[in-house]
Amino acid sequence: MYWLLGSLVIIVMMGVLAVADSLAIPINSSIELHNANSWPLLLVIIAIVLIAINQRQALSIKSVNVQKLSSKHQPSQPFFSQDTSKYFSSSSKFPIRIVNYLLIMILAMGLVMGSALQALMGYQQAEATKITESMRVQALVTIEGISDSVYDGVTNSGYRQVATVSHISPLISELTAQELDSAKVNYFTGIENSLSNNNLFDDTSNESSDSNIEYRVLLNAYPKKGAKSAQVTDLNQLRPGDQLFMTLTLAPLATSEQALNNPSGFDSYRWLRGRHIDGVANIVTTSASSFALDESSELEAASRSYLKRFRTRIDQGRWQLRQHFYQEWAGQTTATQQAKAVTLSLLTGDRSLINRDTKDLYQLAGISHLLAISGTHVLFLAIMLAGTVVFLLNRLYPALYRHIPRWQVCWWVMISAAFIYALFTGFDVPAARTAWMLLAIGLVRLTLLPISTMRVLLALAVLMAWFDPYVLWQAGYWLSFIAVALLLKYDSASQSQNNSVLSQSEKPLSQHDIKYSRILLIKVWLTGKRVFKLQFWLFISLLPITLLLFGKASLWGLVINLFAIGLFGWVIVPLNLLAGLCYLLWPALADSIWVLVSAIISNLHDLITWLTSLPALSEAWLYTPVNMAILLMVLLAMLPWLLPRGLISRWLALPPLTLLMMTVYANQQSLATSPTLYILPTGDHYISAAVLQYPIMDNEVGVKDNKAQSAKGSVSWLFLADHKPSATRTMPSTLTAEKLSAILEQQLRTLSIKRLEGLVVQTSSAGLTDTLTINEADNTFKPNASELLPMTVARISQRLPTSQYWQAGRSDRWFEREKIYKEASESNNAAHVTTKTYISPKSCEQNDSWQLPNGGLSLQAMTGWSKIDDASVWDCTLAIDSRLPIQVLQYNAADPLNSPLATSQLLTAIPSTAKNTQPNNQELTMQAQSLPSRIVVDADTHQRVWQLWSLLCQAEPFDNSAYSHHTWLGHSASHLATDDIKRQRINEVITHDDNALEAALSLNAH
Repeated sequence: MYWLLGSLVIIVMMGVLAVADSLAIPINSSIELHNANSWPLLLVIIAIVLIAINQRQALSIKSVNVQKLSSKHQPSQPFFSQDTSKYFSSSSKFPIRIVNYLLIMILAMGLVMGSALQALMGYQQAEATKITESMRVQALVTIEGISDSVYDGVTNSGYRQVATVSHISPLISELTAQELDSAKVNYFTGIENSLSNNNLFDDTSNESSDSNIEYRVLLNAYPKKGAKSAQVTDLNQLRPGDQLFMTLTLAPLATSEQALNNPSGFDSYRWLRGRHIDGVANIVTTSASSFALDESSELEAASRSYLKRFRTRIDQGRWQLRQHFYQEWAGQTTATQQAKAVTLSLLTGDRSLINRDTKDLYQLAGISHLLAISGTHVLFLAIMLAGTVVFLLNRLYPALYRHIPRWQVCWWVMISAAFIYALFTGFDVPAARTAWMLLAIGLVRLTLLPISTMRVLLALAVLMAWFDPYVLWQAGYWLSFIAVALLLKYDSASQSQNNSVLSQSEKPLSQHDIKYSRILLIKVWLTGKRVFKLQFWLFISLLPITLLLFGKASLWGLVINLFAIGLFGWVIVPLNLLAGLCYLLWPALADSIWVLVSAIISNLHDLITWLTSLPALSEAWLYTPVNMAILLMVLLAMLPWLLPRGLISRWLALPPLTLLMMTVYANQQSLATSPTLYILPTGDHYISAAVLQYPIMDNEVGVKDNKAQSAKGSVSWLFLADHKPSATRTMPSTLTAEKLSAILEQQLRTLSIKRLEGLVVQTSSAGLTDTLTINEADNTFKPNASELLPMTVARISQRLPTSQYWQAGRSDRWFEREKIYKEASESNNAAHVTTKTYISPKSCEQNDSWQLPNGGLSLQAMTGWSKIDDASVWDCTLAIDSRLPIQVLQYNAADPLNSPLATSQLLTAIPSTAKNTQPNNQELTMQAQSLPSRIVVDADTHQRVWQLWSLLCQAEPFDNSAYSHHTWLGHSASHLATDDIKRQRINEVITHDDNALEAALSLNAH
């Protein structure tokens, strides 16, 4: 009952949050949000009453059974008295049992409905405080905790910090740092100024208009060139609790639907909502100085509780420890920096100094969980402190045990240390769970309640969801509780097996030494076997939830965790915690220990880098789309192992396991059953990527002649382009070749693409040629010299076998640039290549073509004239012709199987012979099905491309009337003209950036 009710409560709360967020339920005034904090206490009381009634009912049933057994052993009692006593007792208790069952049912339903209402109140409370529109303001900013990252212009790392903004007023004109400093002085002296009398949300009709509205935001500041860079660098010196005036650009949180544009599928909306962030704030200007908490304590004493001030003091200690590690940071090597950064992360949970490469290395090795502060860290420190206190008490004051039992002394020390250290590490879910479990288990022992550890774990999971419904959106919540539950379940099962084996081994032997050596060997063997089975059990059990949360899982984790967990748990973490304790008393000794820990971690990084760079073992990632149906089948397959042994036969796991394998295989095959063009998000507004998957049917003509393609089942082409307008100033791209290639590789592998037939870079790069002559006096066009896309090709072609590479423009320097790039990447251990072969580029020229032997699919270059000494006409636009209709989908990184159709503009002025644009048309005619379809993949960056194409079309008639439907795919910044659309008979327009194409709008207007 407990597990059923607890699971139902969590599922209902998740459903309410999901439905409320997807439907955007408006704030209901009938739900009093001020009762949201007291409502969990009511739920706790209901749960206690429910448990008490159920426990009493169980005890009464048990007592009846005991009476029945005792009556069998008392035959001297008269039969009539036995029979009447049985009758009267059963008849009198039967109505009571019915009432108890009804009461249990009512309380259980009330608990579930109350949990749903608590989730709804949590949602409405978040909606009431969120930022709804973008605005530029001036405000007082209060720093909360430590920053998520530090500002560093060398590594292009930005500053991200959770803060509270108050005294908000609209920004009428740009303010300097000196003007913000004067606002600080006025704030202290109480002088009326714009920060006090121009409240942005002043509403005289509202009774609470005098109260200042506060937002909890995520501050952002990224490296910029200019005079303000030095001032932004000073943000790293802000301590928790510091306050200063800033001019900000406030913006609402991106919705979960906008996660489609995130290349990795990371849902930043849910991540920020889980941290109770109301919006994001980009820093425009900051005041030259800030004031600490002590200076403003008199002003803020009434509004700041003691717990908040205590939390701020702890966060200041974390900040000071980070500053200690950050000393002389720029003068150290990258390896030393990252070893120290990981050491700091293992001590305080502060990952701000860890760079992207180190995080990727830990993800590839499958040991990212070791960077987080887990229950092991908290429990180890609690045990160390409790052992030290007990040792001192045994020596100095043993008489204390006359009043307080020894276990209670250990318990009080452990829970005090656990809560303080959990606060010191940010009080994340794993650390908080451990602290609360220590408290709960101690209370269970103190009150002698018959409650198992598994039930305590379930109760904590439900309690954390009641007090903070948005914790259900945190991946750490699920991984932490599920991992601990699996550990407890495995430990209870394996311990009994080990005991039975050891009891059999302890048979009387003739020789005393042989007996104990045999037992020692058996214990070592059982320990190693148990560790391996435990790691395998955790890996397999957590694999579905890992794939569901992150979309990929590292197969290296099964191997590297075997020694990494022991190294971290028994060497690195104890030494790190010991150094942290010594830092309070003897900082010099702590630094010496940290040097040793950093050296161990640095050597571990070198070992992992070497292992993960082995060519034979480079395929480390598992990409399998997982949905709730697959997760349910995994649960059914694991159910016989989760339940007590013998309750359900483990052979019953075969049907759901077989169905699971069939479903996973069917999902993989469904990705390539119909021609599909996926628009891949890259994270840059102007960098576009699209991949074409075209299945090859066994009954198609010509497949036998193409053995490589028929073996794969489909052919795939990847199209890349840089749509930055030549005449418009745009922000420089933050993408790098390493980052973009990693994004594209993950997306391609989730689509089951392991080989590319072709890779096309449709925009030219002047950095690949020395033969282009540019006369600044006569030619205003400045060609794109970025090598981002060509170098991305160099990396992708080493990870995925690629048959062809088409490059727009001239590429006479390609081999030189590719060689230099690969050597630099390999020297930095950043490229894990699978082959040393070099791919040769082919110039993408007009009329260049490729097609399947059966003619079912063909590609033809419509533009591209690299022989002309003008880079503005080098861009290569492609026409994809297919016998079968091609779907154009917007790739959904979170769920590739459910990628939606791309948003399109239907051109009513040009009717289609294949698709009727009227809503009542449901299917294609037989004639339209027999006609091929065409997709034009455009990549022009200058108007001369289509001007030259139009001139050539006048000289050579352009006829595509044989195609049933014509789709144009490009960027809204394209220079495509209305006449070009008419000439190509385009029926549908799709843009990479989801903005309307101007030529298409003007065509529909006419």
